[in-house]
Amino acid sequence: MTFTSFAMFAAMRTGSNFLEANLNAMEGVTCHGEVFNPAFMGQLNQTEMFGISLAERDRDPLATLAAMRDQTKGLAGFRQFQDHDVRITEAVLNDPSCAKIILTRNPLESYTSLLIARATGQWKLTHAGNVRNAKVHFDPEGFEEHLDNLGHFYAGVMRQLQITGQTAFHIDYEDIQDINVLNGLAKFLGVEARLAEPDSKLKKQNPAPLSEKLENPEAVTEALARIDRFDFARIPNFEPRRGPSVPTFVAAKDAPAMYLPMRNGPDEQVVAWLSELGDGVIERMDQRSLRQWREAQGAPLSFTVLRHPLARAYAAFSNQLITGALPGIRQQLVRRFGVPLPPVGQEMPFEEHRAAFVAFLRYLKLHTSGQSGVRAEAGFATQQAMLEGFGQLRAPDLILRENRLAEGLAYLASQLDRPAPVLGASVPVGSVPLAALVDDEIEDTAREAYQRDYDAFGFGQWRDES
Repeated sequence: MTFTSFAMFAAMRTGSNFLEANLNAMEGVTCHGEVFNPAFMGQLNQTEMFGISLAERDRDPLATLAAMRDQTKGLAGFRQFQDHDVRITEAVLNDPSCAKIILTRNPLESYTSLLIARATGQWKLTHAGNVRNAKVHFDPEGFEEHLDNLGHFYAGVMRQLQITGQTAFHIDYEDIQDINVLNGLAKFLGVEARLAEPDSKLKKQNPAPLSEKLENPEAVTEALARIDRFDFARIPNFEPRRGPSVPTFVAAKDAPAMYLPMRNGPDEQVVAWLSELGDGVIERMDQRSLRQWREAQGAPLSFTVLRHPLARAYAAFSNQLITGALPGIRQQLVRRFGVPLPPVGQEMPFEEHRAAFVAFLRYLKLHTSGQSGVRAEAGFATQQAMLEGFGQLRAPDLILRENRLAEGLAYLASQLDRPAPVLGASVPVGSVPLAALVDDEIEDTAREAYQRDYDAFGFGQWRDES
C-alpha cells in the first residue's frame, strides 16, 4: 500500500522530538509536530497551521488533517499523544492509508524524565552545555497513574489495529539511535530517502543512572513491588507469542516429574538427572500421550530451569548458528543483518568470534521486539515468553535457577519422596568459553536484547552470577 500520511503514536518523554527530527531529515517526509495538541498547534506557542486557527481546528479537526495532507509536499505526518484530540486518533486508526508509527520507552525512564523536564522547564536540548540538571522526588502513586495512562493508550491503539487488520512500525526509545532501524522506518513508509547517520542536533537530556536523578531512589522499589507485572504488559510487548511446545517436554518414565525445557538451557544435564530419577525418560510427546502420562502418574510435578540470558544467548549462538542447525535463519542473519558467521565447520579467530556474537546479540534485540521479520525461533525467545507459553497448558510447579541447580533438583526429589541423583557436570558451550568473551559491551548488549528477562527475574551481570 502507498501511504498518504503518517501518525506517530507516542507519549511525553519517549523520544518523539528526536524521532521527528530524523523523519524530517529524510527527503520527502515532513513531520509537523503535535498538530492536535489541545494547547497549541505543531509546537509550543503556535496557534495556526495550514491557514487554520486553533479554534477552527478544534471545531473541525478532520479538515485540519486534510489541509495538512494537501499542503505538504511529500509524505506528511504528526505526533499524536494520549491527551490529544481523540477524534483524530479514531480517524487515523481507521484509515489504512495513514501509516502508524508506535514509539515506546521504559515507563520508569519516561516518568523520571517527565519529572525532570517539569522541574527544569527544559523539554529539548540542542547543546550539551545548556543542560539543566535537577534531582527530583519520585512519587510512587504518580508513577502508577503514568503507567496506567500509557497502558490504556497503547493497548487501545494496538487493539484497533488488530480489529482493522493493520500493522504498524514499532520503535523503542533505544532504537532511535540505530541508523538501520531508522532506514527500516523509511522503507516502511515507502520513501526512497535513507539516512547516513542519525540526526545529531538534539541531545539526550538525562544520561545519568536513575539513582542519580532521584532524591528518593528507594521509592522506586516500593512502587514496582505494588505493580502487577503481568498487568504491566498492557504496555505492548511485541515479542512473538509462544505456544506450550509440548513435543519438547521430557517426562520421567517411573517418577511423577516432568521437565519443561526453555531451549538453550542446561537441557542435557537436567535430562540426564531426570533419567536417573525415573529410570529413563519419555520424549517427543503429544497432547494425547502427555494426558496419558499424567493420568498414570497421579499428581506429577513439572519444573523448568532459568538460565542467565547472556549464557542462554551464547548457547543459541554456539549450538544453533555456528553448527548450522538453523540453515535458513543462519542465512538470513548473515545476508540481512550482517552477522559475520563463517561457513559451517570453519573456525573463527577470537576477535571474529566475538564480533559475530555481538552482532547476534544486536539481532536478538530486534527478534524479541518482533521487528526482525525472521521466523520466531523458540531458542531465541525470552524465557518470560516461554513461561507464558507453558501457561497456556499448565504453568510449571517449580522454576529453578541454573546457578543453584543441584540444590533445586534435590528439593524437587524431596517433594517426590525420592533420593536425589547426583547432578552431572554441566555441558561446555562453544569453542571459546563465554568467560573469555564477556566484557561490559557484551553484558550491556545482552541486557538490551533480553530486558524482559532481566526485569522479570532479577538477573544481574553474568560475571557476578556465574
